[in-house]
Amino acid sequence: MEYTVPEHEYLRPHKKFPSVWCAGCGIGTVLGAIIRAVRSLNLSKDKIAMISGIGCTGRMPVYVDFNTMHTTHGRALAFATGLKLARPDMEVIVVMGDGDALAIGGNHFIHAARRNIELTAIVVNNRIYGMTGGQLSPTTPVGDRATTAPYGQIEQAFDIAKIAEASGAAFVARSTTYHAIELDRLIARGIQKKGFSVIEVLTQCPVGYGQLNQTGDAVEMLKWFRDNTTAARGKVPSGKIVRGVLVDCDIPGYVESYQKLMKTSKKRT
Repeated sequence: MEYTVPEHEYLRPHKKFPSVWCAGCGIGTVLGAIIRAVRSLNLSKDKIAMISGIGCTGRMPVYVDFNTMHTTHGRALAFATGLKLARPDMEVIVVMGDGDALAIGGNHFIHAARRNIELTAIVVNNRIYGMTGGQLSPTTPVGDRATTAPYGQIEQAFDIAKIAEASGAAFVARSTTYHAIELDRLIARGIQKKGFSVIEVLTQCPVGYGQLNQTGDAVEMLKWFRDNTTAARGKVPSGKIVRGVLVDCDIPGYVESYQKLMKTSKKRT
């Protein structure tokens, strides 16, 4: 395939490089996967919008030369919904952390999935609030530690993919920062899907989550993803986290349905 846009042209080189993320953080890997996915689809950067909320992942739009919005905590999907309705011709990618998407943003998440709004939601799941001090998040596993759970987390953790599926998302997938090539492909499929797409990315946070839970450095955390996940085919071994496409169904998208409704209502009046 011939690429119409060189990879570096998707970046804003005059911005804060090297990045603000901690050494070993997986968010840069996710950003690279998004850029490679966009490039593989030969999408014009002028037709892409990246929306984020607050948190470590919220800094991602700083580095890409797309149309970007850095919005308020938990509200990235709300801003993205308004943008998609106003500009249905644009590919809208929403990047969120697990706390941003599932805690303060939880209601927006389930209703974006219920509406099946044509957005690609990438949830960077590092299982902790990294930027604000290491507090527990809705995805912190039971027994794991956080600054707000020094003796171990006792609340059940959310399963992001299951919430997305139960709420009505048309496309749900999961990968990790270890499985970078797989992640590129899943993000590309999510962007191409008509409807609400959710890609959960299990991501290492060696400074916040890692130090509190003595998981080792970033390399050890990546090895954990390698050894404790399995591709979504056949029987799943006990204790393994499933990767790959988990939901892929064809249901009407909200924007498409809304546009049809507007045409019908104009004819009636």
